[in-house]
Amino acid sequence: MRRRRRLLRRLLEKEGLTEFQIKVLEETCGIPFGQTRSYKWVARMAGKPRAVRAAGQALKRNPFPLLIPCHRVIRSDGSPGGFAWGERPKNNLLDLENP
Repeated sequence: MRRRRRLLRRLLEKEGLTEFQIKVLEETCGIPFGQTRSYKWVARMAGKPRAVRAAGQALKRNPFPLLIPCHRVIRSDGSPGGFAWGERPKNNLLDLENP
C-alpha cells in the first residue's frame, strides 16, 4: 500500500500539481468503494478545511480519473457536484457502486 502511494505521488508530481492538489487526490484514493465524501471533508483531510473550492479544482485536475475515484466526492447537501465527464456519468458510477 505504501509503495503504491509513493508511486502515485511521483506520477502526480510529474503532472505539475501543487502539494495541496496532491494531498486532495491522495485523500480521494482512500474513499472506499460504494461510499462518498464531501468536498469539505476532502479539503479538511488535505489540511486546509476552508479550501473547499480549491479541493474541487484539484479534483477537476485529476489526471487519472479511473485510478483516483473523484466521482465519490459530492457536495455537502448530497448533490453530485462537478465531474470531468459530466453529471450523468458521475451519477452512473455512483449508482454502479450503490445498487
